[in-house]
Amino acid sequence: MNEHPWGAVAPLPHNDRLVSAVHPRDWQNPTPRERYHLVVIGAGTAGLVTAAGAAGLGARVALIERHLMGGDCLNVGCVPSKGVIAPARAWSAARRASEQFGGPHAAGAGDFAAAMDRMRRLRAQIAPVDGAERFRGLGVDVYFGEARFVSPQAVHVGDATLEFRRAVIATGARAKAPPIPGLADVPYLTNETLFDLDTCPEHLVVLGGGPIGCEMAQAFARLGARVTLLDKAPRLLPRDDPRASTIVRDALARDGVRVVTSADLQRVRRDGASGIAVECTVNGAAETVTGSTLLVAIGRAPNVEGIGLEAAGVAFTPQGVTVNDRLQTTNPTVFACGDVASRYQFTHAADFQARIVIQNALFFGRKRASDLVIPWATYTSPEVAQVGHTAESAAAAGLAIQSFTVPMHDVDRAILDDDTEGFATVHVAAGTDRIVGVTVVAAHASELIHEATLAMTHRLGLAAISASIHPYPTQGDALRRCADAWRRTKLTPTVRQLFTQWFRWFS
Repeated sequence: MNEHPWGAVAPLPHNDRLVSAVHPRDWQNPTPRERYHLVVIGAGTAGLVTAAGAAGLGARVALIERHLMGGDCLNVGCVPSKGVIAPARAWSAARRASEQFGGPHAAGAGDFAAAMDRMRRLRAQIAPVDGAERFRGLGVDVYFGEARFVSPQAVHVGDATLEFRRAVIATGARAKAPPIPGLADVPYLTNETLFDLDTCPEHLVVLGGGPIGCEMAQAFARLGARVTLLDKAPRLLPRDDPRASTIVRDALARDGVRVVTSADLQRVRRDGASGIAVECTVNGAAETVTGSTLLVAIGRAPNVEGIGLEAAGVAFTPQGVTVNDRLQTTNPTVFACGDVASRYQFTHAADFQARIVIQNALFFGRKRASDLVIPWATYTSPEVAQVGHTAESAAAAGLAIQSFTVPMHDVDRAILDDDTEGFATVHVAAGTDRIVGVTVVAAHASELIHEATLAMTHRLGLAAISASIHPYPTQGDALRRCADAWRRTKLTPTVRQLFTQWFRWFS
């Protein structure tokens, strides 16, 4: 793979347009102004939101990026992955149209290169929103280069030293190669290189059964690859409801993915001229999986090296920068947010942590990260969305709950769309309507979870959801029906007896 002057960006169609927005070839770093109110290191989601928000309030802001603005989300994460999932879903729907809906018969292989080209075109189209020119227009001094703290209140980049009143570390995280013997000696892909493919892999072997592994395994299977997914855990998506894991595993299997869990990875080696082989033990039995292409989707590592954290008096561990609940580091003038300092490694979590940092760093705020209600979603088909507790995590926390579940096969819109796989479950604190967790597994679960997140954020209980009119027919009716199920528990024998007496009198 050829390398771009500013990192590993393959010279594929549309990538020049991407790079011209997020790391312009002719960019000249500005001359530093007087001491900045805020210096932000890293121009991923956390850094961009922090810089734009602070500049919009009138602060002097410097933003430093060593590679591509937009970070993982734009360049190698959310945007390209969903750009691949969309054609994969469309191809799958086309194949099923005849059987399900009496539609035209679709057969044969699609144009994989065209699907990938479309993704890169749309990524380049989105890029200016995160680009250098836009942020300069917002009043932000944008610097490209390696940032390094040289004191507790100064950062060096290029030939310039930037002094600050406050700084924000938003350097994100990167794909982590697990310590598997032989892995370093074979070619493999991560999410940082997967989206440069123009030829569909003959047999893609995916290591990792988390969201990235599940999403890409299903998408590439639908786009024509043979896929095997290996994971050492006993089930996929271990942070989610076990029922969700089972449904996703079954869905992947229907799309042709061979899923192997409880796989203890022993060694990776070359197989022939261009193949790879993964040796593992599965429930004590030795097995070797061979393939043409290897995707490693196991774990992330925070970007804490080489930025002079020691000189700044900022503590860190292999898990990231150490912060308190206000996202303040051990240097009280330096804050950190996003993947480099959070166990919630989601774009939307980084966004809202950045908003906390603006308030706490510049306005003596007391906002707490622990107050955030953070949902997440896995974009398989069906999707899995979660906010708050699952039944398992509630039990581990010693929280007594009541649970209400509506299967999607009982929801009229899901029946009409022929998307009946999945369920909605709402957990409330026992004896109350206070929502403590929601799981949705459905075709549009990532959209349905918003109502639950809003309710939990603003302390609205199931009574409020039950009293809200929902359009009919929608899949969101599943949550309202959970709320109605809770309301029916209020009809106790005593209340029923009172009603009986009332109707005797009323007659």
